[in-house]
Amino acid sequence: MNERFKYWLKRLGWGGFLFFLIKGLLWLLIPYLIAKGILSR
Repeated sequence: MNERFKYWLKRLGWGGFLFFLIKGLLWLLIPYLIAKGILSR
C-alpha cells in the first residue's frame, strides 16, 4: 500500500496529490453544506 502511494505521489507530484485531496474533501463537504442549508431553514 505504502509503495503504491509513493509511486503515485512521484508520478503525479504534489499538484496531483493536492488535487485529489481537495476533490475528496469537496465530495464530503458539498452534501454536508446542502444538508445544513436545508435543515437550517
